[in-house]
Amino acid sequence: MKEQYYLVSQLPDITSAGERSVLPITEKYYRDLCTRFFDEKARKALDMLSLEAPKIPEPTGSAFLDKWYDFERALRYALVQVRAQKLKKDAGSIPVSITADIVQAARTAVGMDSPLSAEQFLYEFRLSYLSNIQPLEYFSTDAVLAYGIRLLLLERIKKFDKEKGTSSYHKIYDNILGEKA
Repeated sequence: MKEQYYLVSQLPDITSAGERSVLPITEKYYRDLCTRFFDEKARKALDMLSLEAPKIPEPTGSAFLDKWYDFERALRYALVQVRAQKLKKDAGSIPVSITADIVQAARTAVGMDSPLSAEQFLYEFRLSYLSNIQPLEYFSTDAVLAYGIRLLLLERIKKFDKEKGTSSYHKIYDNILGEKA
């Protein structure tokens, strides 16, 4: 446990990192640092750390990570359902595990005019959920994994660029219409 305190003390604060600011740590550095201090069980959970939940639930060895993946799987399934309904397609029935707030978030995101606005909304929704399930024990393995999820979310949202997205959209749209960009 002494090593865990040393690990956590080396992780910079990213809770106040905005979408436009530079992150003080990279995912690679985070993973390298954790690998040096984690035991084998924690390293296995770290290896499974991703923003994309496995389609079929499998135990990660981390109660926090299992809960996060249940949420992420439910959110993605709700998004599929809402998009399918919007296109008048059948995507099957909604699993019982999907809560009303997740369905409402999916509806809100799908209803937005801008894909960037939808992504920003979903980013905030995910951060809110992450804050609600974040372990209280600051020096636990689960708390370090929660830090990793937050880092991955921040890195992902920073990749979105309005100008590049608009340009890409117009190129794709022009290609569909058979016009040259």
